[in-house]
Amino acid sequence: MARRTMSLIPQWSSRVFSVELNGAPFYFSTREQHRGEEVPRVFREVQSYARLYSLLVCSSDKIRRAKFYAELKDKLLRELPPECHLSPMSSFLPNVRDSLLKGYFIKDNSESSSPTERLLRDLSQRDPVFVCSYLKCEDGQLWTQHLWPDADSPTMEMSKDSYVVPSEAPEYHPSTLNIINSDVFYSFEEAYEVLEKCGDIIPEAMSVLELLPSRAEARRKPDFPVIVIEGLDATGKTTLTESLRDALGTSLLRSPPQCLSPMRARFDREPPLIRRAFYALGNYITAEQIGQEATKTPVIVDRFWHSTAAYAIATAVSGEVCNLPAEGSEVYRWPSDLLQPSLVVVLTLDPEERKRRLRNRGQGKTVEEQELDHNQIFRLKVETAYQRISGPAFVTVDASPSADQVLQQVLLLIRGKCHL
Repeated sequence: MARRTMSLIPQWSSRVFSVELNGAPFYFSTREQHRGEEVPRVFREVQSYARLYSLLVCSSDKIRRAKFYAELKDKLLRELPPECHLSPMSSFLPNVRDSLLKGYFIKDNSESSSPTERLLRDLSQRDPVFVCSYLKCEDGQLWTQHLWPDADSPTMEMSKDSYVVPSEAPEYHPSTLNIINSDVFYSFEEAYEVLEKCGDIIPEAMSVLELLPSRAEARRKPDFPVIVIEGLDATGKTTLTESLRDALGTSLLRSPPQCLSPMRARFDREPPLIRRAFYALGNYITAEQIGQEATKTPVIVDRFWHSTAAYAIATAVSGEVCNLPAEGSEVYRWPSDLLQPSLVVVLTLDPEERKRRLRNRGQGKTVEEQELDHNQIFRLKVETAYQRISGPAFVTVDASPSADQVLQQVLLLIRGKCHL
């Protein structure tokens, strides 16, 4: 851990910190000398007896970092005094990719600091975390940040306590900094590496790796047209894809592929890094199946990379739609080693009609599908991410009319663009 600490300490004063209060981020940074700045919002109206701390998860091992962060909130809620309040927190170097650290900001209103500090001390000595405490100055207004030493360097001379000062919102939302190859994977190798490293802790990971195709198969250009049907749940994808198969005499494939179904529940419980790698590799298995079928006939695919990427981006980027990376960002690029379909058709539907259809279906839903139902902002982020993904030809179709009307409209599109 000493190596980790030493590598980040020189950059510590350049970092910006973000604390979410009621879903909105508030930013602050640190300075050795105070220059008359106002107190950051996070530190205002704090009770005189309250104590403030922060924990940021940091490890060069991506798997360990993801697993520990996923378990940290439950550990804190279980072991901290009930008077403690947790808020999501992050720290980052503005516009520097992979610089985002995630953690929690703690406001301790308990009578004694001993239980909280004992837990935080234990975490800082054993686990991949940075712990800071925040102290109010004698004037009763200004606050300073004190970075705790870790177990490998208990006598290491830390930088002096620094004043906390407000910081402007960054040009790009900080949650976008770590998306590439952590939330969205852009190559077979990157996703493969994550699951390979999980083999010792997730036995199913090795089963997935045994199903994977050769990389050449995953990107081979198909002989016949490949049409992907995308859209949120209950927009009519299954009905449409089956109708297209019957009308055009094509093959029909689904992503994730059926061979991964027994393992989905296991990976859905994992942190985003591992879960996204699993679904990314599912696309490469589907791509191999597409390549085989497309040597004989056109292929219809029920979901593909658009869904994998759009849901991951919408989940990773907190807050409003405007926090998403701008159109044209590399976050939306199609993986260079993944087969590109001839056409992507995205079905859209009025939110209330989609909810009505979901109620009628009465099927179990994933956490992200449940989020779509009650969180309009999340739904809009998914739809916006769909539209910004670059690569294959892309058309949006209103799925509100009858199933037959939608079928006829999509058939016209396919025959016009794919010459079927």
